Amino acid sequence: MILGIKKLHELVNNIALVEGLCDRELNSPEGAGFDLRLGTVYELDGEGFLGVTERETPKSTAVAEYDAGGSEDENFFVFKPGKYYLIKTVEKVNLPTALSGVIFPRTTMFRSGLALFNGIVQPGYSGELTFGICNLGGSNIKVSMGARIVHITFHEVLGEGNQYQGQWQGGRVSTEEKETQI
Repeated sequence: MILGIKKLHELVNNIALVEGLCDRELNSPEGAGFDLRLGTVYELDGEGFLGVTERETPKSTAVAEYDAGGSEDENFFVFKPGKYYLIKTVEKVNLPTALSGVIFPRTTMFRSGLALFNGIVQPGYSGELTFGICNLGGSNIKVSMGARIVHITFHEVLGEGNQYQGQWQGGRVSTEEKETQI
């Protein structure tokens, strides 16, 4: 079951389900979830490894960050055609074990040629959310830092959910070196 706005606002107030929501999401959100904003853009460099028990991601470097006091005309990032980036939200989620989050791109993203790569937000996860994004179109796409880019819905976990214990807890973007997977 997808939780409605009334319940979500109650959870935001009572357990800080989502921290850092903009005024629009606090006062007049659309649908049955919240829009989350572009906080940081990362470029990737180097090789990665995904093994059975170990992994190492390419190194990530922040190349643009949201500045709450900056102007929309000055605080933006240009996604270049064919290039893959990682992006992180402004907002932080704090899921109890009874909820999971499902992420959808806002339709303007794919109407502009931007493809989102994302997964489910596991019960018990706390932190900013990181996604992959690739400009599949042929033109540069300029996006204001702080623009609404994804929509998150929250779903009740029937039965018992397990606390997320993965190494991405807290909003980490990439590994420092090769590590053993939990």
